[in-house]
Amino acid sequence: MNAPAQLPKRSGLPTGSGWLTLVFVLGVASALAVSYSAHWSRQLLNELATEMDVREKAQAEWGRLVLEQSTWTAYSRIERIATEQLGMHVPEPSDVILVKP
Repeated sequence: MNAPAQLPKRSGLPTGSGWLTLVFVLGVASALAVSYSAHWSRQLLNELATEMDVREKAQAEWGRLVLEQSTWTAYSRIERIATEQLGMHVPEPSDVILVKP
C-alpha cells in the first residue's frame, strides 16, 4: 500500500488574511471616525446653543437701549429741559424774522 500523500507544510498566514486584516483595520478606523464625528457634532451643537443664548441676551439689551433712547429723546422731556434749565421759550410771532436765501 501506498503511504498517504502529505500536504506541504505552509508557514505564515493563510491566503487572503492580508485582505481580512485590511478590512478589520478599516472597520476599526470607521468606528473611531463615527465616534469622533458624533463627539464633534455635539460640541458644535453646544457652541451653537451658547451663541444663541448670547444673541438672545444681546437682542434683549438692544430692546432696552432703544426704549431708553426713546425716553431720553421724548419731545416733552426735551421741551421741559429747554424751558427749565436753559431758559428757552417759544418765540412770539412778532419776534420771528424771515430771511430770504
